[in-house]
Amino acid sequence: MRRRVSSVIVLALLLLPLSQAEIYTTDNSAEPDKFFRDFVGLHDDQIREIREGKALAKVLDSPTADQVFVFGSVRINSTPERYLKFASDLDALRKLPSYLAVRKFSDPPQLADLEGFTLDEEDFKQLRNCKAGHCEVQLPSEAMEEFQRSVNWSAPDAADQANHLAQKMALQALLNYQQGGSAALGTYRDKNHPAAVAETFVSLLSRSKALPVYLPELHQYLLNYPQADSTSIRSQFYWEKVNFGLKPTLRMVQAIVYQGKSPAEPAYAVAVKQLYASHYFETALDLSICVKDTQRSDHDAFYLITLKGSQQAGLTGLKGGIVRKVAVDKTRSSLEKALASIKQKLESPDE
Repeated sequence: MRRRVSSVIVLALLLLPLSQAEIYTTDNSAEPDKFFRDFVGLHDDQIREIREGKALAKVLDSPTADQVFVFGSVRINSTPERYLKFASDLDALRKLPSYLAVRKFSDPPQLADLEGFTLDEEDFKQLRNCKAGHCEVQLPSEAMEEFQRSVNWSAPDAADQANHLAQKMALQALLNYQQGGSAALGTYRDKNHPAAVAETFVSLLSRSKALPVYLPELHQYLLNYPQADSTSIRSQFYWEKVNFGLKPTLRMVQAIVYQGKSPAEPAYAVAVKQLYASHYFETALDLSICVKDTQRSDHDAFYLITLKGSQQAGLTGLKGGIVRKVAVDKTRSSLEKALASIKQKLESPDE
């Protein structure tokens, strides 16, 4: 979902070392301006632009070249509840040109939920010769072996066989995750360097140094699902077929909504955790936070603050560095445009 939300500026949870976060929360009289200036590195003109309603996005430093973090924010004259309704609208996603298909899973998930979850023609061709360390589709080695063993590649209905098997695998992967959490998602072995999904997600989340201090339930939920429980959290699962890059990509995600319990917390935090992607992203987490604008009491307004984090294959080395620059620039510009579009949508009297 596009997917893509108080007095305390909660994005500090994501970016600050604990010692800084402790100091930071003792003086929040100038929030979110102080946060934008001191911890995101925005200058006064940029802060003023956000305050006046302009969407702004910025690429943040990352510890490794294969990880990408992009921050964005916009002030919206509307309510967090309207944003939450907008962010949960799968019908709106279906209308976006980059979304080829999207569908919510039943509870419990059923194989019928995956109707339309189909391989691109090029992926179908590549799967025929997939092997560990060399595969154009992101898969664990056992999945590659299952495709080789179960599909009659010379049969007229080989594509149907492959799609049916892909749907069964996707359903089983989701059921495994619902039982065993991230550890049950396995290890991608399509490249020379295997990527354990659970480890890459923990590495990505470790960027959120202060998250366990301020939002411990959400932090524990992200790390320890399904063992972690919270009365303030609800989640749902859906799959999507998107075309954000050079080729269509199948993804399964978990959408998590956290509702603040007190005025000192954000109204809502919405996390979209990737469980699987057929291309590009080894792991990804989008976190959007709705922080009410308490400086204006005459009308409803809030700051939508977003952090998009991902770990992607192929972004290291000389060639990877070029690819990374293009990918990062596109992510930043796309986020800025998305925030501006969300603002326009939510401020429309028709909404």
